[in-house]
Amino acid sequence: MLLDNCITDFFIYFCICKKAKILIATNKFMKKFRAAIIGYGNIGKYVLEALQAAPDFEVAGVVRRNGADNKPAELNDYPVVKDIRELTDVQVAILCTPTRSVEKYAKEILALGINTVDSFDIHTGIVDLRRELSACAKANNAVSIISAGWDPGSDSVVRALLQAIAPKGITYTNFGPGMSMGHTVAVKAIEGVKAALSMTIPTGTGIHRRMVYIELKDGYKYEEVAAAIKSDAYFVNDETHVIQVPCVDELLDMGHGVNLTRKGVSGKTQNQLFEFNMKINNPALTAQVLICVARASMKQQPGCYTLIEVPVIDLLEGDREDLIAHLV
Repeated sequence: MLLDNCITDFFIYFCICKKAKILIATNKFMKKFRAAIIGYGNIGKYVLEALQAAPDFEVAGVVRRNGADNKPAELNDYPVVKDIRELTDVQVAILCTPTRSVEKYAKEILALGINTVDSFDIHTGIVDLRRELSACAKANNAVSIISAGWDPGSDSVVRALLQAIAPKGITYTNFGPGMSMGHTVAVKAIEGVKAALSMTIPTGTGIHRRMVYIELKDGYKYEEVAAAIKSDAYFVNDETHVIQVPCVDELLDMGHGVNLTRKGVSGKTQNQLFEFNMKINNPALTAQVLICVARASMKQQPGCYTLIEVPVIDLLEGDREDLIAHLV
């Protein structure tokens, strides 16, 4: 009896050790997704950190307008080039460029058969961009996932879920208070602006005030620059205040947040109320969502998608059944 127990124990021990060795070997030789970072501003820097922390990714390189000139120290271990074609074996390109240049970069990279992901944030332009990139992606057997920051992006998934469980009703998306990167980049592109910060202040029921702080270049008039900012598509529909300051950096805070509220009807039952809140570092969260969708892009059929079209489980790293057992 004692001998039988020893044999049984040894057999179990042997199986555990063998399984452990297989798992170690599998992890050791698991092929990682190779991602290129396109643009290295606020988002690009956080994308690098997120890629470094992701066990299933490796950095193929960084594409910058100036290439390796004035290369930051944190990029010393990676190729830094001016053109993605100078990098090898890139599977997905993470676009950390201004929104208004996303379409150009995405089309060029998709034409090479490389997947693209981006955080395009002009809500009214998403349907048209999806249509344009879908044709390009399918023609080159590639995948593009667009508007995949946190809004549009992960917030879009929350809005879709809330509408699914209360089909009739109203959803209010209240941003901030905090720095809007898309709006800030748009202001910086206005002629005469030396530096800028655009803050989003929620006033309730999805209405926002834009507080824009600018430094002017020499020779430009405040009144003319302020008028140009207020007429830009990013600001034209909101109450916008433009304030000239001596130093924008003294005001800079990348914190942001959102409050999503839906009041609606489930079936025939009234007064269903849902609320979602978060307080975040804006570029860090955008970067993390981009890494998730870069992973998901490797699991989709050729074409262009928004985040609400992508299975949530495809955003996650790990074994599918383990994820189901843990999360469901």
